[in-house]
Amino acid sequence: MNADTPVPELRPTLDRLRAAWQAGKPSYAQRIDDLQRLRDALKRRLGDMASTISADFGHRSKHESLLADGMTALNEIDHLRRHLRGWMRPRRVGVGWRFLPGRAEVRSVPVGVVGVISPWNYPVNLALIPLATAIAAGNHVFLKPSEHTPRTSAFLRELLAEVFPADRIAVATGGPEVGGAFAALPFDHLVFTGSTAVGRKVMAAAAPNLTPLTLELGGKSPAIVVDDYPVEQAAARLATGKWFNCGQTCIAPDYVLVGRKRRDRLVQALREQMATRYGSFSDPVDYTRVINDGQYARLQGYLDDARSRGLEVITLAGEAKPDQRLLPPTLVLEPGDDARIMQEEIFGPILPIKSVDTLDEAIAYVNAHDRPLALYPFAKHEGAIEKVLYNTLAGGVSVNDTLFHFAITNLPFGGIGASGMGAYHGRAGFDAMSKQLPVFWQARYTGGDLLKPPYSKISKFIDFIVR
Repeated sequence: MNADTPVPELRPTLDRLRAAWQAGKPSYAQRIDDLQRLRDALKRRLGDMASTISADFGHRSKHESLLADGMTALNEIDHLRRHLRGWMRPRRVGVGWRFLPGRAEVRSVPVGVVGVISPWNYPVNLALIPLATAIAAGNHVFLKPSEHTPRTSAFLRELLAEVFPADRIAVATGGPEVGGAFAALPFDHLVFTGSTAVGRKVMAAAAPNLTPLTLELGGKSPAIVVDDYPVEQAAARLATGKWFNCGQTCIAPDYVLVGRKRRDRLVQALREQMATRYGSFSDPVDYTRVINDGQYARLQGYLDDARSRGLEVITLAGEAKPDQRLLPPTLVLEPGDDARIMQEEIFGPILPIKSVDTLDEAIAYVNAHDRPLALYPFAKHEGAIEKVLYNTLAGGVSVNDTLFHFAITNLPFGGIGASGMGAYHGRAGFDAMSKQLPVFWQARYTGGDLLKPPYSKISKFIDFIVR
């Protein structure tokens, strides 16, 4: 990303969006209408959406696209429409006895133009959810989708042009040089979803403008399987979280910590899940491919590094087909922190499994590393879960499952530290893309009128209110 590369068409587009917003800030009726028309347009095009995303990936499960990109976006829009009137209503707050009979409220007011930089792994979901949230908050939006899914970016441009005028929603396409210039624009808020490394560059590019940021980054999200939890059920839910979208999910379980005596049972249970889901894996229709050659080579590099260290690498079924970017689910047993696979977010269908002797050891391992975007504790007894929750910190948690906290519209989604800052989804996103404006209404007659020199005349009154 190079924020100094000139891309002259971006600033005029931002200026046009801002001028239109200042000329007429979206009312409740317009926001509701915009969201409904966006929903209707996406619903009509779900089939085209799935086939377009599949073309960008080389092959992507149609049903995974419908679930992860279609359902989640539609569900979020429904949630925004259902709650928008209440969220827009000013919230009365107490003023305390010292400031009576005045009154106070907090108003959620739109900020202007929100920039959205969306990634390739869920190219519709992660573009439209922040975009729809910004619309609900009364803003105009400038979207920069990923260059790694160019067909889907064109699909988004066409979809949004069908729904919105050009001075309300705009789309910029292009590579890293466009992304750098985009992040450096003086937005009123900027939402970025992507890697931690690129997130640092986005933050640096936005810093001169003091642009408020929501950074949804990644990291190594751990799963902890406590000894009392059924191995077979843990394997089934880990398999879903890890193999959905070929592991190309920012909150996919990145590694598993399991009791030493149960590790091999977990490996066998994952092997059985592979057979149940994909059969011989000769031509898996329901298994998504790696997005591009660069990502495929990166994942193979992790496996080559693991083998060079003498680690046990288990391909659960089938074989890799580089020409199709088909990489089967693969396990790496007992990697040390020096292995490349434990130093970087995997973002693929490779699952390291590490043995631990106690839950305390698992917690200590998690805490010795960057705070993750997601955490997945598996335990039957609530006490063990509470111990994990009390002693660790992550962006979000699904207990006894994976991924699903992302889809709960009432839960804020966001990281902490290296996994991000800020949050969105539902009310959290609406508040993040609004200014929470405090307003104090002074009464006609108030004791505050007495607070003026000479203070010697009101010293007893001052003593009373500062007690």
